[in-house]
Amino acid sequence: MGKAGMSAAAQSMTTPWSPTPSQLAMAYSVCTGIARTAAKNFYYGFMVLPRAKRDALCAVYAFMRRCDDLSDDPGVPLHERRAKLEAWLDALHHAYSGEPTDEPVLLALTDVTRHFNVPLELLDQLAMGTLSDVREQRKEVESPALTVQYQTFEDLRQYCYQVASVVGLVCIKIFGYRDRAAEPLAERCGVAFQLTNIIRDVEEDASLGRVYLPAEDLRRFGVAVDELLGHPEPGRLKPLLEFEAARAREFYKAGDELLPLIDEDSQPALWVLVNIYRRLLDKIEMCDYHVFGKRVRLTVLEKSTILGKGFLKRLS
Repeated sequence: MGKAGMSAAAQSMTTPWSPTPSQLAMAYSVCTGIARTAAKNFYYGFMVLPRAKRDALCAVYAFMRRCDDLSDDPGVPLHERRAKLEAWLDALHHAYSGEPTDEPVLLALTDVTRHFNVPLELLDQLAMGTLSDVREQRKEVESPALTVQYQTFEDLRQYCYQVASVVGLVCIKIFGYRDRAAEPLAERCGVAFQLTNIIRDVEEDASLGRVYLPAEDLRRFGVAVDELLGHPEPGRLKPLLEFEAARAREFYKAGDELLPLIDEDSQPALWVLVNIYRRLLDKIEMCDYHVFGKRVRLTVLEKSTILGKGFLKRLS
């Protein structure tokens, strides 16, 4: 074989595989279906984005959803869950390097990384965030007692970074920004969202053997961890949850500061997301922090009202 033939062969071996437009369209359609069905609060924010950014966030969400499903499957032993998550992440790396794949979520996600410069390291961290819950579940199996996972708020904040702040950092890559001050603000905004979820889900998490409220805060307000397993008097937990809600509100201020730093066509989406979650925190407060017995959630009308205001912001 001549030099020209050898060069062509080498080039054909190193050229990354690229999906066809129809393959990509189908992949994004699958991701959109997953997000529309499962995202609930997040999908309302997606709806006010330009099409390309909306599709990109749907792909990110579909990837997150698969990670969560693999880590939270109670019918699969813990070591197998970890192995499946690692295999899923490995498949992402192969697709990212240009190897062929027929997995629609990975097809769409690798397209997102190229068009929006989303670092693979952020997606790695996002997947590893779901593994942190798998490690916690391992503790639950080893000890039947309900245990507190985080001793201090700084410990909890690191967990929030893994499962929520990283999502914020991926989102602003897709939203677009030029000032790097946006990055720490996106991290803080993620903490606000996660703290809101933790306050709302105290009962559900305790039923799964998980306590995300820091031990130092439980001690400060005289709440015994075993109280979270039953139906405690609302007044017993109110000062503790009120304290955590005030902390979350401080972090929500980052969302207001972040808004002008991202691309104008993405600002309505961030506004919708922040206000849906902040409204959820307001509703918990209006329920006097009664988070046991019935899950506090926003109605479709409440979320649609916020979405409508977001559309008006997009059009203005």
